[in-house]
Amino acid sequence: MNRVFVLSMLLMAGVATAETPASVRRLALLVGVNDGGPGRERLRYAVTDAQAFAKVLSELGGVSPADRVLLLDTGRTGLMDGFAKVKAMAESARASGASRVEVLLYYSGHSDDEGLLIQGERVDYGELRRSLMGLPADVRIAVLDSCASGAFARRKGGASRPAFLVDAGSQVKGQAILTSSSEDESSQESDRLGGSFFTHHLVSGLRGAADVTRDGRVTLNEAYQFAFHETLARTERTQRGAQHPAYDIELAGTGDLVMTDLRATSAGLVLSEGLEGRFFVRDEAGVLVVELMKLPGRATELGLAPGNYKVRRELDGMVSEADFSLAEGKRTPLVVADFTSVLREATVSRGGPELHSAVPLVSAPAGEVAAAGPGRVLVPVNVGFLPGMSLNAVKSGGAPVENRAAFGVMNDGTALVGGLAMGLVSNMYEEEVRGVSMAFAVNTAGGSVRGSQASLALNVAGENVDGLQMTAGVNIAGGDVRVGQLGVGLNVAGGRVSGTQLSAGVNVAAKDVKGVQGAAGVNVAGAALRGVQASAGMNWAGGAVTGVQAAAGFNRAESVRGVQFAVLNVSGDVTGAQVGLINVGKVVNGAQVGLINVAEEVKGVPVGLLTFEEKGQLHLEYWASDIQLANLAVKFGGKYVYTSLMAGIGPDDRMQRFTLGLALGVHIPLGTRFWLDMDLGGSGVHAVKDPWRGNNLLAQGRAMFGFQVAPRFAVFGGPTYNTYFTFNGDPRNKLTTMPVREYLFDNETSMQYWPGVQLGVRL
Repeated sequence: MNRVFVLSMLLMAGVATAETPASVRRLALLVGVNDGGPGRERLRYAVTDAQAFAKVLSELGGVSPADRVLLLDTGRTGLMDGFAKVKAMAESARASGASRVEVLLYYSGHSDDEGLLIQGERVDYGELRRSLMGLPADVRIAVLDSCASGAFARRKGGASRPAFLVDAGSQVKGQAILTSSSEDESSQESDRLGGSFFTHHLVSGLRGAADVTRDGRVTLNEAYQFAFHETLARTERTQRGAQHPAYDIELAGTGDLVMTDLRATSAGLVLSEGLEGRFFVRDEAGVLVVELMKLPGRATELGLAPGNYKVRRELDGMVSEADFSLAEGKRTPLVVADFTSVLREATVSRGGPELHSAVPLVSAPAGEVAAAGPGRVLVPVNVGFLPGMSLNAVKSGGAPVENRAAFGVMNDGTALVGGLAMGLVSNMYEEEVRGVSMAFAVNTAGGSVRGSQASLALNVAGENVDGLQMTAGVNIAGGDVRVGQLGVGLNVAGGRVSGTQLSAGVNVAAKDVKGVQGAAGVNVAGAALRGVQASAGMNWAGGAVTGVQAAAGFNRAESVRGVQFAVLNVSGDVTGAQVGLINVGKVVNGAQVGLINVAEEVKGVPVGLLTFEEKGQLHLEYWASDIQLANLAVKFGGKYVYTSLMAGIGPDDRMQRFTLGLALGVHIPLGTRFWLDMDLGGSGVHAVKDPWRGNNLLAQGRAMFGFQVAPRFAVFGGPTYNTYFTFNGDPRNKLTTMPVREYLFDNETSMQYWPGVQLGVRL
């Protein structure tokens, strides 16, 4: 993830005619939640996606304001209340004589492969499906636009059916689930679109872009196919990769589900047969309402509300625009002659695909040819001495310039494209650098860097770095880093890192890291980490870690799916392992290996001298044995692995000796009341008069069969096997009342061994 859930129940069972029978009621529950809870990046467009979907349903989908429930930034309780309201509305529709009830549920927000994540609370897919099936409707359709949303479609375990039913009737019953992504993919939103990719293209399709039959109606099949292909095409080159919408259909009967009727709106836009290219339609407020790719040869009608609009066309690298107004009750046609050409400049949106914006053309001085990018004058080779004292200043007349190569003491310009800049002191470009910029002291690029910058002191990129920045001092990227930063001092990325940051000092990435952060000092990832953080000092990930955190000092992560290795490891939920002297986690699915392990719950193996588990065990035990009549232990740890701190004293030898020891063991439940504990331990045997001079070891293997009399009281007993070693001439006292066998290694070392028994109680 990280991303937008569109649970949209688009229930539009229509007929071949434009009108919906009066006996059909269409109800909608629309939910948009930007907040997924602590540790998850707040979404920008979940709420506006829900509003856009509600608008198209009201204008073209036959859902009246009284028949919809719109919930924005609600919690789990609000969602469940919304289901209850829609259920009551459906029952009322049945009671009022409606022959068909159709329900639309739309949710946009965070999720994972187990359920919805709403303001820190979870609604698992099983509960969601039960709530959906509990609605008394003839047709139910869910559309999920979120990370791993394909898991909801497969939750029942059935295979997706390959085709939608297409017929002229209207007797379809059942349910259909559409998801924005597969079960192991992220769903993405875009600043350029002002919404999620899937919802944006689904709404565009419902407004008419998906009407391939040109009958004025958009069916479920048409809407899904359009959204699938457009979403896949527009996400193939994003940082998170291609997004594949999916579906699970369980419909029976005859008829096709009509989602929207373009003739239901009082105004419309008609793109004439001669128009072709990719079209972007924005309303008077600048909101992108429709995007589509149109082929020549047939007209395309879009259902829009009355008002003023601007449409932009991209074709063969050229951009043109047209302004138009839609009037009540009229269809407004657009033809090629209505469009006016504009120039565009390629820019890159943070975390998004390429943008294009119109810029004015800057004229070159007399005799100069503007062969550079739009708005720039080409000066192939610059020679610079000081800022303002260079060929750029002489030949451009103050206009923005573009260089292919630059040499000198201090080079300054607007952009370096496809070449080399070498400065004795510095290279300073106000916009992008495409190529190699090398300077003794400082390289600065006001825009993105596509290539490399190398300096002794400082490299600065105002935006993204697609390449490499190398310095003995500081590297700074104002946006994403997609290959690497190498610095002896400090590397800073203002956005994501998809590649490598290596430093002898500090690495900082403000957002996700996909790749490697390696430092002798500190690594910081502001959000999720997918890859490796390796440091001699400290690693810090502000989000989930999928991969490895390895440090000689300290690791910290919101959650871990992989391995943490350090002196001190601290994380939320862990799936994998924590290995260190001290490990701290919440729910651990895997292993904690260290001297001290602390967790809320371990679903695996904690291996350590001291293991503290909130949902584990904590007992006080008293027992008598053949060695000593009075023994006390504190037993703590996980459900199945424990540590026992033991002490004992022998009244039978007039309190002249005592033992202190530690044991590690396993707890095996044998039904509801019976259990078996088996452990290995070691104790020192000390004289009361001279307690710390003993050179001995009592090693024990114990099997304790127990019976739980009450929740906090049990009795136990069982056999032991004991081996008592004495070293350096320590007295070879007999510790037990049982027969023993003895072996002398030499005059100073001996071993006694015997079977024993113990009986005790547990609190």
